[in-house]
Amino acid sequence: MIARLRGRAIANTRDGLVLDVGGVGYLVAATPTAVRAADGADEVSLHTYLHVREDALQLYGFAEAAERELFVQLLSVNGIGPKVALAIVSGSPAAELRRAITLEDTARFQAIPGIGKKTAERIVLELKEKLADGLPEPVAAPRGAVPHVVARDALVELGWSVVEAEQALASTDPDAAPEERVRQALKRAA
Repeated sequence: MIARLRGRAIANTRDGLVLDVGGVGYLVAATPTAVRAADGADEVSLHTYLHVREDALQLYGFAEAAERELFVQLLSVNGIGPKVALAIVSGSPAAELRRAITLEDTARFQAIPGIGKKTAERIVLELKEKLADGLPEPVAAPRGAVPHVVARDALVELGWSVVEAEQALASTDPDAAPEERVRQALKRAA
């Protein structure tokens, strides 16, 4: 298993990032954060996952260990392959995705192209227990997490996409009540 690579990014193609490690160019399908970390850097270190298939070996690269860990957990979900897992991990920070799983926020996953309602429900159902099993004690929802979901859902009801609502709420006061966060998002959008 190739768990980490350190080298110089020599190309960024549609197939992935080419990382020169000791004169060998490794093609790595990487998350946007990994690509940004490699962009213009003299040397970059990526956490990797080697996916072995009957007909191919494919490397996947991550800027952070948390991205890689979530990627591996997503692969354990029935029907989730490495390309879909990479798309999920590429869409949001790993901590936000874990929070969405904990809060059973399937809409967060349905906003990702290629993820339907049933797949999103399966991700939440299968990973919620795994995430809870890995924790030493029960975890309460992060402060402000439930009001955030309420505010996001209100914007979605007004016709915004989940992605647009998330982007708009990112610039609002996280400690404000859901109604106030919706007002702030609408005001900024006007």
